[in-house]
Amino acid sequence: MSAPNFTTVIIVDESPQEVFDAVTNVRAWWSEEIEGNSAKLNDEFDYHYEDIHRCKVKITEVIPNQKIVWLVEKNYFKFTEDKTEWTGTHPTFEISEKDGKTELRFTHVGLVPEYECFEICRGAWTNYIGNSLLKLITTGKGEPNATGKPQTENEKKLSEKE
Repeated sequence: MSAPNFTTVIIVDESPQEVFDAVTNVRAWWSEEIEGNSAKLNDEFDYHYEDIHRCKVKITEVIPNQKIVWLVEKNYFKFTEDKTEWTGTHPTFEISEKDGKTELRFTHVGLVPEYECFEICRGAWTNYIGNSLLKLITTGKGEPNATGKPQTENEKKLSEKE
């Protein structure tokens, strides 16, 4: 039996629409260096962080204010033996109302503990969702990777590792 996919949850006072709008504004919480569109069905965008991580993502499912699913079409990690570990995985954002609040459940379907990148990726996603995206939703300002500057502790460690 395979280990579970990586999942993290945040709960906010803002509406499902506000959470959805923040999730689809990928440049405001993940990276300022996103190229392409990231909000509508079949949109595609490229992410890169220095020469350490690059991926091409396609939006494969969009249910406004409820769900967004990405497909990682191509991936490159400099720091893993299998440079393509994320290829074919599905970062998934599920939005629901619970007890007068809005829950965002992020699951990276296919990101499992067997992956060499799991610990680093778990730390990075935890920061992006639980810190940067949360701040974007609640304050209007996230903490994405700035152009050319390491943002998270994990990325700083990766930069030092190389």
